[in-house]
Amino acid sequence: MTLKDHLYELRNRLGLAVLIILIGGVFGFIWFFTPLGPVPALGDIIKQPYCALPANLRFEPNGTCQLLQTQPFEAFMVNFKVGIAAGMVVTAPGWLYQVWAFITPGLYANERRFATVFVVFASLLFAAGAVLAFYVIPQGLEVLVSFGGSFFITALNASDYISFVLVMLLIFGVSFELPLLVVMLNRVGVLSYENLAKWRRGIVFGLFVFAAIATPGTDPISMVALGVAMTVLFEVAVQLSRVHDRRKARREAAEDPNANLADDEATPAEALAPVEVDPVEPVQQHPATRQQVPPKPPLRGGKPKGKPGGGFDDVT
Repeated sequence: MTLKDHLYELRNRLGLAVLIILIGGVFGFIWFFTPLGPVPALGDIIKQPYCALPANLRFEPNGTCQLLQTQPFEAFMVNFKVGIAAGMVVTAPGWLYQVWAFITPGLYANERRFATVFVVFASLLFAAGAVLAFYVIPQGLEVLVSFGGSFFITALNASDYISFVLVMLLIFGVSFELPLLVVMLNRVGVLSYENLAKWRRGIVFGLFVFAAIATPGTDPISMVALGVAMTVLFEVAVQLSRVHDRRKARREAAEDPNANLADDEATPAEALAPVEVDPVEPVQQHPATRQQVPPKPPLRGGKPKGKPGGGFDDVT
């Protein structure tokens, strides 16, 4: 395919991906207020962590759990934002297939298998992180809103609360991709098990620092939950890297016994034994050079004039 054909293919794939996301956004927009059979409305699902707070910590007009709308377009914008996010998640197989169909023609068979495994595990880990965040948010909210005691009553703005929930889901989901990144770097040879084991304490400390900075709230429950989860996943990635490095070392040792020798370790004597070679064949003369060129006749008059010994000086 020419560059022009690739650009046309990219345009068509991106157009289909955007169309699929828009269709999913319309579905999410409708689902925000409308239950789907046994599945409650999306707005009620997102509002559940706030409604799970004790009654004395949240604002309940008319005895119902509701969020505040402080601007005329706030309800529409919240519905639109949540609908697009839900549409991207629900229709992820469709638009991811468009991206995959554009990339796969340039990949080898083994690269396609690796990419397939990568996408599957990335999706599962992101979903696991989002589920954990959904269960952590109520405890985190309770800690945050209880600081005021009986002096405050919590009446959360709908836009701020939805943004808080979506950011928490995104942070937990992306953070759960850490083991996949470590395993991938180990596969390509950038990180080895020895280096990961050597840097383990510093990396774990950095993970808890990242959890403290990344979580939008200052509650210790969210930070500890994210830090512990990332530490466990990192340790799983380290052990997978250990298994991979051992298999790689055994495979290299089977192919080359001297591959794992240290720089200051001598090569075994049997590896330096003389190797039989084929007998040397005589060089055959090219047919064009077999005819001898006759020597040039001597100059007339004997030796040429010049310096003693018959040579010429530099001037002549």
